[in-house]
Amino acid sequence: MKLVSAAAALVVLASAPAAQAAVPIPQNAAELAGLDVFSGKAAKPRPVSAPRVPRHPFMAANGRSNVHNDAYQTDTYRQSGPLGGRLRMFSQSFDGAGGIGSCGITIAFDRRGRLITTCVSAASVELRLMDSRTLDTIASHDLPDRVIPPGVSPFQAPGGAYFYVDNRDRAVISIGRQILVVAIRGNRLKRVRTYDLSAVIPADDQLNSALPDWSGRLWFVSRRHGIVGALDRGSGRVLGTHRTGEAIGNSFAVDDSGGVFVVTDRAQYRFDAKRSGAPKVSWRQRYDNVRVQKPGQFDAGSGTTPTLMGKRYLSIADNAARMQVVVMRRAKRLPRGRRRVVCEQPVFRRGAGATENSLIATGRSMIVENNYGYFPPPDATSNGKTTRPGVERVDIRRGGRGCRTVWKSSEISPTTVPKLSLANGLVYLYTKPKGLPDAWYLTAVDYRTGRTVWRRLIGTGLLFNVHYSGLAIGPTGVLYSGVLGGTVAVAQRADTRR
Repeated sequence: MKLVSAAAALVVLASAPAAQAAVPIPQNAAELAGLDVFSGKAAKPRPVSAPRVPRHPFMAANGRSNVHNDAYQTDTYRQSGPLGGRLRMFSQSFDGAGGIGSCGITIAFDRRGRLITTCVSAASVELRLMDSRTLDTIASHDLPDRVIPPGVSPFQAPGGAYFYVDNRDRAVISIGRQILVVAIRGNRLKRVRTYDLSAVIPADDQLNSALPDWSGRLWFVSRRHGIVGALDRGSGRVLGTHRTGEAIGNSFAVDDSGGVFVVTDRAQYRFDAKRSGAPKVSWRQRYDNVRVQKPGQFDAGSGTTPTLMGKRYLSIADNAARMQVVVMRRAKRLPRGRRRVVCEQPVFRRGAGATENSLIATGRSMIVENNYGYFPPPDATSNGKTTRPGVERVDIRRGGRGCRTVWKSSEISPTTVPKLSLANGLVYLYTKPKGLPDAWYLTAVDYRTGRTVWRRLIGTGLLFNVHYSGLAIGPTGVLYSGVLGGTVAVAQRADTRR
């Protein structure tokens, strides 16, 4: 079958009906000739020690709640993902007909282990509940259309991608100037609450993300004007807002000390709540920024959601000429003489490094991938082309005395949100080498050494482009991801049967 062109991707497609059996993403079989389905060898689990992230009282269990797995946004899992060897790949087409729509920029899980995800096409968004073993659609719920600013490609417009699952098995979704709460009731999805924020978010702006703090207030951020606000979840009353005047292109992190950590295109902030519940800036730290939107980025600033590390640190990537991993001390106040910035560690080549995906982080280690060159999307990885290579591990030195680069990998992971299994020591990437056919692979890299352990072919062509989706490891160890043709899954054959 001939795959659709990038231009056809701009067509707005209808939402899938509920209770729909999975139809695999179409694959041009002729392009598979000569490609190895699997290379490398199965890994032996080598667990990684990391501080346990506290369970957020108002969010689903860690590993199930949002695109970055927990309130600290660590992108780590306590359970194992695929080890390699005998793997099974299966998929769900966005619309059953080879159309364009990613079901899985964020993949979370309900209490029964089923997938909860938004399916995003050029302008439409729907929430889906999917079977974890088959990817059948169990239920769907239409959401308001995304707001796509004039002149902005639908492939780079925000809206509907960030959401979280709360402690009551409800999806909380930011879209337009509303926050929607959709409950999972058996095999149904039902909207149970709408928070209308049009009184505090201007018409030329839109929400980017929302998360609760440890006291249960619901915080939100807006994309264009950088408005940070909090509301009372019970009454819906807005407790207050703070306008940074700086774009916010990512989600944010919260910790059990009451901190809310937001990065704008100019600075990293810590907010705390006043007695009234209104946001208050506790500190603001600028980072190095050439103020250029590099190819592969959505904004001229940091492309990372802040990642919290243990009890002390916070990490982001900056937007310097040679990009740096930046580590900061996140406490509200520091002892006299203690600097906020721990290190600014250069990564990748000068003028050829950028990331639009958050760092993986443990207590002292961070993994960063290079997304430089993914422009225009998705054509940048079509017709044999790909992006600049690079995945690196950076560690904080003991005692917070700076940082060092531990290893460098030449793998090319154009846009995925990578993940680390603490149970087996594998970093999972979604890679695309240069050359035809345009082949996409799930790739496992050793956390300790940076050595590529194995690769598993996922598919070829536009429909298998991951396009900024987050990899997700389900409760049974199956790895899932959204792609431009729908959703893909990879499982150990011994673990998952269909």
